[in-house]
Amino acid sequence: MTAAIDISTLRRWVGRSESAEDEISIERVRAFRATIGGDLSVPQKGDPAPLAFHWCLAPRLSTLAEADIDGHPKRGDFLPPVPLPRRMWAGGELELLAPLRVGDTVARRSRIADVALKMGRSGPLCFVTVTHEFSTHGSTCLRERHDIVYRDKPSGEAMAPEAAARAHAAETVIDPSPILLFRYSALTFNSHRIHYDVEYAMHEEGYAGLVVHGPLQATLLLHHAAAIAGRAPRRLSYRGMAPLTHRQPFRIRSAPLRDGALECWTGSETVPIGMMASAFW
Repeated sequence: MTAAIDISTLRRWVGRSESAEDEISIERVRAFRATIGGDLSVPQKGDPAPLAFHWCLAPRLSTLAEADIDGHPKRGDFLPPVPLPRRMWAGGELELLAPLRVGDTVARRSRIADVALKMGRSGPLCFVTVTHEFSTHGSTCLRERHDIVYRDKPSGEAMAPEAAARAHAAETVIDPSPILLFRYSALTFNSHRIHYDVEYAMHEEGYAGLVVHGPLQATLLLHHAAAIAGRAPRRLSYRGMAPLTHRQPFRIRSAPLRDGALECWTGSETVPIGMMASAFW
């Protein structure tokens, strides 16, 4: 049984912050491009880094001894010690102010903005909101709000699909192969076992297969929106609706661009909407 949740104690983490630096190297950009776009071209210093490359920068590092059973670092350091076993990327928002560039040294500053407890259909849900700022040469290039949700072990009840399929004007098909998921985990130093350990993902956390990363879906949606409009959006807000797994291809779809905004989403045959996003210019 999950331990009682003392929200007043968890809220003591609100305001906690950390900082880190990283460099946008040519080889890491090549690795990102090879994984996301199938592009092996060599970037030059000063070129804009790919959209959403910031998720590869200055990841929180930990030793193997500091890893919890799920592969994440043990809780209670920067992130609060939420006593719920399952952790998922719930959603967030990106504000793109200026491009990050190859060769830049990027400073990341992160802060716990909120910790909140809610009751869902499956039991208690604890939401942790983290804000990030990425800066180069003393100027902020990107702001992010990252929403993390912690939840209890699966009850065995199947979750209903979140929404019906929607009409769309553009579509791209993605094969979420274990190779893609492994490579993205490596790019972002993400050791959460739901993305590469199929036995753990299915038998411990109750998923239908390896889970497609939330930031990977958001990255693909951001690139899709930029391709539709011919330029990067200034803002992308997105929310995870239901998990997608490696068991079947999924599609990136969008409605027609209207009033400077684009609605786009991921979905598969069995999960009509995995992640919903809105892009604004």
